[in-house]
Amino acid sequence: MPTVSIIIPCLNEEKTIRILLDAILAQTYPTAEMEVIIADGLSEDDTRAEIFSFKEENPNLDVRVMDSPERKIPVGLNLAINAARGEIIIRLDAHSAPAPDYVEKCVEALDAGLGDNVGGVWDIRPGAEGWVAASIAAAAAHPLGVGDALYRHATQAQIVDTVPFGAFRRELVERIGLFDESLLANEDYEFNTRIRKSGGRIWLDPAIQSIYFARPTFSKLAKQYFNYGYWKWKMLRRYPDTLRWRQFLPPVFVLSILGLLVFGFFSPLFSFLLGLELLVYFLILFLAALKKKTFGLPFAIALMHISWGTGLLWSAIGSLFKVEKYG
Repeated sequence: MPTVSIIIPCLNEEKTIRILLDAILAQTYPTAEMEVIIADGLSEDDTRAEIFSFKEENPNLDVRVMDSPERKIPVGLNLAINAARGEIIIRLDAHSAPAPDYVEKCVEALDAGLGDNVGGVWDIRPGAEGWVAASIAAAAAHPLGVGDALYRHATQAQIVDTVPFGAFRRELVERIGLFDESLLANEDYEFNTRIRKSGGRIWLDPAIQSIYFARPTFSKLAKQYFNYGYWKWKMLRRYPDTLRWRQFLPPVFVLSILGLLVFGFFSPLFSFLLGLELLVYFLILFLAALKKKTFGLPFAIALMHISWGTGLLWSAIGSLFKVEKYG
């Protein structure tokens, strides 16, 4: 039975880190064959207190905490990988909770040779109480919000472009390298792109499930998706062939709004077209909200689209003018 190292980048996750650790402890895979390595970005809340409390109560599960002072997800992942002792590495996030058979099914898929990196689907839950968090969770799982991102709503096992929380053998890293530390988002997609370009396969199985806690506020959602778009452009410059239609539409939508808004000062026709575009757009979103009975859904989806598109365009403009840094 292969040993498993679960690696977790973490920063200020006091509300969910214990949920994650309890879920790992409840795995059907033997506890003695697992270790947990948390790369913590010097959390300023009670994250570490929660971790140490768990360790004291459950000494049978090997849990280690490493400092990750750069507070960058790929850096934390690489620190944890380098410290890992397991034959198989499973990446999780501190705001997630794997199903009890998550590790077992990941190992089975790898042993069966189904993929070089395997993962499953998210059961997206609100990150807080209230209608805002519920709307964000619904948007993060809706095809209008995420397009064909299959790990959010797939029902059949299949080969895919990417999985969010991958499980892979250590020798994969030795073959293709660690996570790209120059990307502050999209590091998973870039890692999976290198796997596919090296001849490997990414396997998604809906039977491999985990809970993912979505962002709790609109401001955090906007920041998250702006970052996604910003760093997506950096990745697309290296791998332009990885562009998908769901990623192409948001920046086009933002550009159309800006263009029609500007030309509207010169001709009422463009103002009319802008109004018509927004009317049709929000009508579609409100119809989706009626079906889901989640009336904040249109605002959450629109915020995702506009933030992602704006982030990508801002990154592209920065690249054009050689402004490459983003804090």
